[in-house]
Amino acid sequence: MTMIKNLLMDDSGASAAEYALILAIVGTGIAVAAWTLGGAIGGAMNKATNCINAGTQAAATTAC
Repeated sequence: MTMIKNLLMDDSGASAAEYALILAIVGTGIAVAAWTLGGAIGGAMNKATNCINAGTQAAATTAC
Protein backbone atom coordinates (compact mmCIF):
# COMPACT_ATOMS: atom_id res chain seq x y z
CA MET A 1 0.00 0.00 0.00
CA THR A 2 2.85 2.36 0.82
CA MET A 3 4.44 1.76 -2.60
CA ILE A 4 1.24 2.75 -4.42
CA LYS A 5 0.90 5.83 -2.24
CA ASN A 6 4.50 6.82 -3.01
CA LEU A 7 3.92 6.39 -6.73
CA LEU A 8 0.84 8.59 -6.62
CA MET A 9 2.63 11.30 -4.64
CA ASP A 10 5.76 11.26 -6.84
CA ASP A 11 5.90 14.44 -8.95
CA SER A 12 9.36 14.05 -10.51
CA GLY A 13 7.82 13.49 -13.95
CA ALA A 14 5.97 16.80 -13.72
CA SER A 15 9.22 18.73 -14.15
CA ALA A 16 10.01 16.91 -17.37
CA ALA A 17 6.52 17.59 -18.71
CA GLU A 18 6.81 21.28 -17.83
CA TYR A 19 10.18 21.55 -19.56
CA ALA A 20 8.77 19.80 -22.63
CA LEU A 21 5.86 22.26 -22.73
CA ILE A 22 8.19 25.25 -22.41
CA LEU A 23 10.42 23.82 -25.15
CA ALA A 24 7.41 23.36 -27.44
CA ILE A 25 6.25 26.94 -26.88
CA VAL A 26 9.71 28.42 -27.45
CA GLY A 27 10.27 26.23 -30.50
CA THR A 28 6.96 27.36 -31.99
CA GLY A 29 7.90 31.00 -31.38
CA ILE A 30 11.23 30.53 -33.12
CA ALA A 31 9.58 28.79 -36.07
CA VAL A 32 7.00 31.57 -36.49
CA ALA A 33 9.71 34.25 -36.27
CA ALA A 34 11.85 32.44 -38.85
CA TRP A 35 8.88 32.09 -41.20
CA THR A 36 7.97 35.77 -40.88
CA LEU A 37 11.52 37.05 -41.21
CA GLY A 38 12.14 34.73 -44.14
CA GLY A 39 9.31 36.36 -46.08
CA ALA A 40 10.47 39.87 -45.19
CA ILE A 41 14.08 39.13 -46.14
CA GLY A 42 12.95 37.49 -49.39
CA GLY A 43 10.92 40.57 -50.30
CA ALA A 44 13.84 42.89 -49.57
CA MET A 45 16.19 40.74 -51.64
CA ASN A 46 13.75 40.73 -54.56
CA LYS A 47 13.45 44.52 -54.40
CA ALA A 48 17.24 44.89 -54.35
CA THR A 49 17.57 42.46 -57.27
CA ASN A 50 15.03 44.42 -59.31
CA CYS A 51 16.87 47.68 -58.63
CA ILE A 52 20.21 46.19 -59.60
CA ASN A 53 18.79 44.62 -62.78
CA ALA A 54 17.10 47.85 -63.79
CA GLY A 55 20.39 49.75 -63.48
CA THR A 56 20.57 53.51 -63.60
CA GLN A 57 17.09 53.89 -65.09
CA ALA A 58 15.52 52.58 -61.89
CA ALA A 59 17.72 54.85 -59.79
CA ALA A 60 16.54 57.87 -61.78
CA THR A 61 12.83 57.03 -61.64
CA THR A 62 12.28 55.32 -58.29
CA ALA A 63 13.90 55.32 -54.91
CA CYS A 64 15.58 51.91 -54.75
